[in-house]
Amino acid sequence: MKLVRHLLDSKGREIISIVQEASVLDAIKLMADRGIGSLLVMDGSALKGIVTERDYARKVIIKGRSSESTQVGEIMTSEVFTASTDQTVKDCMKTMTERRIRHLPVVEADEVVGMISIGDLVQAIIAEQQEEIEQLEQYISG
Repeated sequence: MKLVRHLLDSKGREIISIVQEASVLDAIKLMADRGIGSLLVMDGSALKGIVTERDYARKVIIKGRSSESTQVGEIMTSEVFTASTDQTVKDCMKTMTERRIRHLPVVEADEVVGMISIGDLVQAIIAEQQEEIEQLEQYISG
C-alpha cells in the first residue's frame, strides 16, 4: 500500500498558507488563484488551523458576514486532523471519511511538510488498482 510520503514525492510538498489576521476575502482570492479548496493557517512554522471553502460558505456567506472585514482566524477550524508521512493512503482515507474532511496537513517532527486532499487519495487508489489489474492480466496471459 502506498504511503503518504510517496504521494508527497509525486505531487510536491508546497505549503500554501495564510495568517489568522488576513481577511477572508484574501483567503478566498488565494484559493481561487491557486485552484485549491483550503489553506493552512500558520503563525510562522506553527500550524494554527485550516480554512476551507466550506468554512467560507457556512460561516461567512450563510451568516451574511463581510468577507472583507472578517478575519481568517474567526472562521478557521482550529482542531486540525493531520497525517504523518508513514501513514498509508488507506488509513488517511479512513480518517477523512470518518471525520468528513477533505484535506489533511502532513506533519513530520512537529513541522508541516505538505498537504494531501481526498482527490490525491482517490487518484493513488485508482493507480494502485490499475497496476494490480495489469499484473493479473500479465499473469493470466502468461
